[in-house]
Formats: sequence, C-alpha cells, structure tokens
Amino acid sequence: MIAAESFADKSVALFGLGGSGRATALSLVEGGARLVAFDDNPDSVAAAAAAGIPTGDLRDVDWSDLAALVLAPGVPLTHPRPHWTVELARAAGVPVIGDIELFSRERSVRAPEAPLVAITGTNGKSTTTALIAHCLRSAGRDTQMGGNIGVAVMTLEPPAPERHYVLECSSYQIDLAPTLAPSVGILLNLTPDHLDRHGTMSHYAAIKARLVAGSDTAVIGIDDAHCRGIAEELEGEGKRVIRISQASDASAAVGFDGTALLRRMPGLPEVSFTLAGIGSLRGRHNAQNAAAAVAALSLAGLSPDEIEAGLQSFPGLAHRMETVGRQGDVLFVNDSKATNADAAATALASFPRIHWIAGGLAKEGGIAPLAPFFPKIVKAYLIGEAAPAFAATLGKRIPYEISDTLDVAVRHAAADAAAGGGEEVVLLSPACASFDQFRNFEVRGDAFREAVGRLPGIEMVQRG
Repeated sequence: MIAAESFADKSVALFGLGGSGRATALSLVEGGARLVAFDDNPDSVAAAAAAGIPTGDLRDVDWSDLAALVLAPGVPLTHPRPHWTVELARAAGVPVIGDIELFSRERSVRAPEAPLVAITGTNGKSTTTALIAHCLRSAGRDTQMGGNIGVAVMTLEPPAPERHYVLECSSYQIDLAPTLAPSVGILLNLTPDHLDRHGTMSHYAAIKARLVAGSDTAVIGIDDAHCRGIAEELEGEGKRVIRISQASDASAAVGFDGTALLRRMPGLPEVSFTLAGIGSLRGRHNAQNAAAAVAALSLAGLSPDEIEAGLQSFPGLAHRMETVGRQGDVLFVNDSKATNADAAATALASFPRIHWIAGGLAKEGGIAPLAPFFPKIVKAYLIGEAAPAFAATLGKRIPYEISDTLDVAVRHAAADAAAGGGEEVVLLSPACASFDQFRNFEVRGDAFREAVGRLPGIEMVQRG
C-alpha cells in the first residue's frame, strides 16, 4: 500500500466507499490524515467502519476545516449535476480530487523520476495497459500496474526510482487528478462515450487531452479526428508528440501495414514487429494498442528484442478476445467483455468463419449496427432475454437458433463448427449486458470457459 502522507495531520473528507474507495480511505488513514468517509449506501458505510475506516455524515462536518474532498471516480463531478458533496466542497473552496491525484502527489515527493505510463482513450485502454505492463515485466523491470484496470492505485507498492508504473485512467479519474504528470501519456482514440457524465463530446475530449498535455511525451493515436486535432494542438505548443496509427500513415512514428508494426521514432533505428500469429493481438484495433505499447516501451529503453519477446508472449486480457481452447481446427474465443454492439464489432471483424454466441440483456440499438459482419457468421446461437429480438434482426440473412442458455449454445456451436471441416471459430461476443443470467461479464466468461472445458477432445489454453 502507498500511504497518502501528503495529507498527514490534515482533515480530509472522502465520499464513495466501494472497493477502490475503501483502499483510498485506508491509504489516507495510514498516511496520518484526519479522515471522515461517507457513502449514500448505509451498507457501504457499515462495511468501511468495520474495516477500521473513520466514517461520518459529511453533511455534518466543518467544511472550512477540510484540506480536500477525495471523490470516488464513479460519483458525478459535473453532469448531470454535481453530487451534493461536490457542491458543499465548492461552496467552501475545498479542492475535489481522486485517488490518481493522491498517487501523483506521493510520486512527486518520494520518487519523481519513477517512470509512469498513463493510458486513456475510449477503447483499448485495458489491453494497452496490460500489454505494456507485461512487456516491462518480461524484460525484468520492476513494474506496478493499476488504476481503472481494476487494481486500486493506492494498493500498489510505494514509488521508487527504478519502479515502473503503468496506470489505466478513465475520464472520471483524469478529471480528479490536476497534477497528473506521466513520463509517457497515451491517448488511444476518442468516440462519444459517457456523455451523460461529461455533457458534450468537446468536454469529454478536453478531459482526455489533459492526460497527454501534462506528459513529458504524448503518444497519440491519429485514426480519429478528435485525437488528430489534439496531436496537432500539442505539436503547435512545442510538446513532444509521438503519433501512432493502426494503418500505414506516413506521419505515424509507429504504424501498421496489416501484418507488422513499423517503428520510425526519432533517434531510434527503424524496426518492424510482426503481429502475425499473436492470437491476443488480432485485429486492427489491437494493432493500435500494440503500436502504443511499442512507442511507450521504446521510450522506456527496452530493446527491440525485449519488445518483440513481450508482444509474442502476451496472453491477452481475460474475457476480451481470449482464446480459451481448441478442438481440432475449431478455436474457442471468450469475448464476454463485449457488452454492446460496438465492442462486439472488433471481434466479429477479426475472424472469417464464425459460430457466434450472442445475447443477454440487450442494449439500445441491439445488433442492427453489426449487419456488415453478418456475411462472416456461419450461424448464430442466441441466448438470454435478447434472443427473440436478435432473431428478428437476423431474419433470413443468416442461420440461427435460440439456444436459450450458454451451455447449450456452446455444445451446439462446437458440433456445427466441427462439422464444417475447416478453420472455424466459436465466438462468445454477446453484444449485451450479462445481468439477465449472470452477475457480471466475468462470471459469464468463466461459464463459457467451463462449458468449453466439458467438450470431448478439447485442448484448453491455461492462463498464466
């Protein structure tokens, strides 16, 4: 744990007592802060108190005595309206910050030279974060990974000069981290997202841009207009910008020709890194993630051989384009994290002949946006509440069955794929939330792996 010593002997309020909120609260207590923590959920307050965290209703505290309000990133800061604690803090002139800001302050005091790579963007953040951390570790670097990827940042080991930090940062976390200053800041891409929390696309993009604007070196994907504009603006200000692309863009320092990444970074030898045959990095969307990783790892001083070894050995993220098994020529891929059509599109784009397991609790728009990929689908196996609606969308365009449950869908898809006699893929990419049949997408993905594991003659892929 990193003790938040920057608030020693200061009064601090904290709101939001989920997992990361409790970790942050314990960090503040360990650092010597006079803490009062609260949540709108009484059960969360009780659980925090049982863990030794000082709690109390923040409506009753003296806000003029507070050094900061530490806000959980899931709590509204601006839209649709500020949370009541934010309004109280602003009325009293109290800074509102988050756990990434606490980490930034501790790093700046303890080891400002500790290498920090911070990653943001609408899509691909988690894969890029995990890939960079994996490559650093495989090259023998002392590496800590956390942030929005699911590891509370204040639970990491304390900053030290040779310790590398790789942090995934959501827009919510960036909005609460005014002094975040990464060694390398990565902005992958921008598409409309979380506008209910940010109001407009321009505001959302401006928040994301803060991460790279405050970095020593900005690595920016230039495959969308918003990010290109941010790159051009920072270059105009004299910032060091490394452009990356999932295509062969002549202006990109790291680009992709459809098979390999070409690195043409200033001051470094030109070198290529093949992605062919790396199952965890299929598709052009993953080429962009890998391009960002190559840029960051090159800046961290890894050799081409170390980068190549890391790319080749990357196991991928659980539940995101995760190869779980093989039965003869049939590949089984777990993409349970694809909880909407946009997310499922990247998986469907990555394979030529697909036995597609889809369904669950439908999102707005259903699967109609996926029509361009229907010719790649040999057959669909529909599960959960969305099955009838998805069947209506598919109509007579591709064969389908309403399997109802995931276990039935896996068995039927495996049998049909085996009868195809060639390279075929059984793909769970639901384009739906899981909550009709499963607690979350992780449980759904685990159920898929277990169902695949029960198939005769299956060769399972074990995660490291």
